[in-house]
Amino acid sequence: MNTLEQEIKTLIIEALNLEHMSQEDIASDIPLFGEGLGLDSIDALELGIALKKKYGIELGAGDSRTREHFRSVLSLAALVRSQGKAA
Repeated sequence: MNTLEQEIKTLIIEALNLEHMSQEDIASDIPLFGEGLGLDSIDALELGIALKKKYGIELGAGDSRTREHFRSVLSLAALVRSQGKAA
C-alpha cells in the first residue's frame, strides 16, 4: 500500500469518526459505499469536505464522475494525483 492510500484511509477514519477501525480494516479496492465499507451520503459530504481541506480537491456539484471518484480508496488516490495535490 502506498503512502497516499494510507493517508486517505487515515483521513476516512478521522473525518468520519470511525475509531473502531484501522487502516488495515479498509481494503484499498473495496467500495466505500453500500455493500463495501457501508458509508452513506452524509459520510460522502463529510469526506468531500475533508479531502478539500487536506488536498484542495475541487469537485463540481454537477460532476457526473463524483460517484466514481468516491468508489474506493484507490479511486480517491487517483483523483488526488490527477489534480496534482498529492503530498
